[in-house]
Amino acid sequence: MIAIKKNPTKQEQNLLFERNYIDSVSLQETVATIFNQVRRQGDKALRQYTNQFDGIEISSFLVTEQERENAAQFITRDLQAAIERAYKAITQFHETQRISTQKVHTFTGVTCWREERPISKVGIYVPGGSAPLFSTVLMLGVPAKIAKCDEIILCTPPNKQGEIHPAILYAANLVGVSRIVKLGGAQAIAALSIGTQQVPKVYKLFGPGNQYVTAAKQYAQQLGMAIDMPAGPSEVAIITNETSNASFVASDVLSQLEHGTDSQAIVFTTNANKAQQIKTEIEQQIKQLPRKEIAKKAIDNSTIIVFSSLEECFTSCNEYAPEHLLLALDSAEQYSNKISNAGSVFFGHYASESLGDYASGTNHTLPTNGFAKSFSGVSLSSFTKQITMQSVTKQGIEEIGPIVEQLAEAEQLFAHKQAVSIRLKSIKQ
Repeated sequence: MIAIKKNPTKQEQNLLFERNYIDSVSLQETVATIFNQVRRQGDKALRQYTNQFDGIEISSFLVTEQERENAAQFITRDLQAAIERAYKAITQFHETQRISTQKVHTFTGVTCWREERPISKVGIYVPGGSAPLFSTVLMLGVPAKIAKCDEIILCTPPNKQGEIHPAILYAANLVGVSRIVKLGGAQAIAALSIGTQQVPKVYKLFGPGNQYVTAAKQYAQQLGMAIDMPAGPSEVAIITNETSNASFVASDVLSQLEHGTDSQAIVFTTNANKAQQIKTEIEQQIKQLPRKEIAKKAIDNSTIIVFSSLEECFTSCNEYAPEHLLLALDSAEQYSNKISNAGSVFFGHYASESLGDYASGTNHTLPTNGFAKSFSGVSLSSFTKQITMQSVTKQGIEEIGPIVEQLAEAEQLFAHKQAVSIRLKSIKQ
């Protein structure tokens, strides 16, 4: 069961915060082999790896129009309505992230601005494995649709019958996915990065996954492919004190741990009695979970840490840099300025992390493994690029030109200087 640690040293904290890594050398070798095979053999390699890793023999990876049209028949009206309501909230939140063009006059006659353009072809990876994450289709598809990406290619692993969960198909239809591919794991990332007969090469990769998927995305990045972030196994940190509800906290711990055996939860608290209550609640609630065996293994990666003050909790939590951070405290928002590293933050006793996973509106594709120190979660801007522009009049070149001439000459880049001087001379003639 989950361990309780009191006032651990910095060195002990570092050990507690270690994520559950697969040996990186063997992982990278496996990923490199997959990419090389896909590059050489295309779809043939994809079939081989799908059979090897998933135990599925598949001829065509593409979901047909008929399969897409039939999806609604296989999910309840209530689930359809829930997906559509979540879609509305996610759209509403991401619509607010549009960037307006602002022109700046840096010199008289010199105007600079930026204009936003969509990334034309994007690939979104949706984990399917032990749970079909149709919510991820919404989280990635909605901002891609708002950004007006020309092509949205979705890869997700099929079940043993070679089929995609109908809720994934329904959500994909809702957000306007261009092509759905029955393909998972590192081989899906390789296909999207390289391109095969059935899977088009894209310009940027999105989506969470296991450590093989994360390693494949990072490998693709080394080859020049843009990625959203290194999003790996799910994790949560929760800061609590005597005001916290132990049953609520335990439920949020388990909601993360049921994702996979490599998931992690760290609870920070200032109250030793509360720590014990949370531990007891976890032990009771886990018994009722259909995925309890997965959660039990993930508990080995997790800890409850007791500190003397909330200040210590926040300092340690910022070092951990969690994917999700819950402040299970009274008047929780007053502590927002103490947070520097986190993917997404949930304030108050009723802000379950599950709300953000599905329907509150914020994006659930977030940095893990400590990458919240330098990465943001997915947003509308993840699917766009900014092109800087400038316009210069005759008066503008006369004002800025002599400055650029002097700077270019100082750097001994005389062709740069000449490009300005020739224009200035033409004005004086």
